[in-house]
Amino acid sequence: MAGDWRAGGAAAKRMAKTRSKAVADTKPITGGCLCGGVRFTYDGELGGSLGLVTICHCSQCRRAHGYAAGVVPVQASGFTVIQGSELIREFESSPGKLRGFCGTCGSPLYSRRVSSPEALRLRLGTLDHPPADLVVEAHIFATDVPTWAEPDDAPRYPGLEPGRP
Repeated sequence: MAGDWRAGGAAAKRMAKTRSKAVADTKPITGGCLCGGVRFTYDGELGGSLGLVTICHCSQCRRAHGYAAGVVPVQASGFTVIQGSELIREFESSPGKLRGFCGTCGSPLYSRRVSSPEALRLRLGTLDHPPADLVVEAHIFATDVPTWAEPDDAPRYPGLEPGRP
């Protein structure tokens, strides 16, 4: 099964047929960066008509996040920085694409395109309490996954691996 989720496998074909399901929470979603300097709320649709909830495996996301990036499309109008707006820095990683991050701790927060000011792609790891029905709908740039990151049979632990101080 290793590699099946990559380009052309049965799982990839099933994912390509997935229609994005909007997730609407009744209360604003909160989130922030690792150091707590940046805090935000989001009130609006997650995914749905805005696009699929994805895990991006492109080389830029791997460099920016240290691994793949979990991303949910949102409306910029529903995103409000409630603390630390002065800490947010943006880096133009490719022409017209900006990646927002905390200038203190480096946590990736969102990406946006200059050509689509109404849209943001929030990083899933920044959400304090993601809605229970928010699920990854697709892996993108799956042919870029390095061999060390392929699905594997490595054990899963609820915390640190045994023997680590």
